[in-house]
Amino acid sequence: MTRHSTPVVESCVLAVDVGGTTMKGSVVGEDGRIRHSLVVPSQTGTDIEPIDAVRALCLRLRDDALALGATPVGVGVVTPGIVDEAAGVVRYASNIRFRDVALRTLVGQDLGLPAAIGHDARAAGLAEAVAGAGRGLDNFVLLPLGTGIAATVVLHGEPVTGASWSAGEVGHTPVHPGGEPCSCGQRGCLEVYASAGGMARRYARLGGTSGLDSRAIAEATGTDPLARSVWDTATHALGTALTTLTLTLDPACIILGGGLAEAGAQLLDPVRDTLRAALAWRSAPPVLTSTFGALAAQVGAAILARRAAGLPVPEGWGAPLPESVGHR
Repeated sequence: MTRHSTPVVESCVLAVDVGGTTMKGSVVGEDGRIRHSLVVPSQTGTDIEPIDAVRALCLRLRDDALALGATPVGVGVVTPGIVDEAAGVVRYASNIRFRDVALRTLVGQDLGLPAAIGHDARAAGLAEAVAGAGRGLDNFVLLPLGTGIAATVVLHGEPVTGASWSAGEVGHTPVHPGGEPCSCGQRGCLEVYASAGGMARRYARLGGTSGLDSRAIAEATGTDPLARSVWDTATHALGTALTTLTLTLDPACIILGGGLAEAGAQLLDPVRDTLRAALAWRSAPPVLTSTFGALAAQVGAAILARRAAGLPVPEGWGAPLPESVGHR
């Protein structure tokens, strides 16, 4: 009998992180390594419906995976907003114009693959729990600091969703009662002072250069008194919010992610100082930076995709290579 050898074709999962400005997609191999990635506009400023842009990106990722010789076995898509993960429905996400979108059904039918839908911050927390800064910890809190601020509370290795799938809206915790107005209708919200978008808006509103982003504000703190004031207010507000989380949840650690966390000690030192000073009778939990950084939600989406496909997700799956791990 003649035996013909068959080339080994790697399986993969597709991971999509939907944001208000851009969507990031990845083809993730069996070992958790990203084989291919791309970034496209979310199309929220055009006549193209955001849901159509998401579906098109998923189809493009599938075709790219097949061109690489990898066979997709599942897809995970994560978005901001109120996400009913059990039903696979994005109930409401204002910045991507989603309301009651049955995303899991639509994407699954488009690709003919098992699909999972998740919340972007909770997916990031899942990634940190499996292979990141929260690995091996029973409970921790992750705060991605970006355009807005959401928190993921992880208990027993799994993100807490809440009764109405909206747990973790820490960005709308009042840190200055009666303070500056927030787009949500409240006043004094953490996002107004400590999110990347909030800092840029405050700086411009108080007389600074319009269009300066949070990274530029951080870099200008040594020479620009207004930048210093905005930055100091942000770090104090964040430390105050972490105090409330610490006293409420008693986390083993607090992990800061998103673009602002890339400021490193410039952000971490004053936040830690505020947290320690506010806790009179107990010690502060460690405040660390995310292992995955901006990739955390994509890695979480890949984990959700593997679960949807019935594949195991061993501890450490998707961990970045040593040279790419962020400093804590």
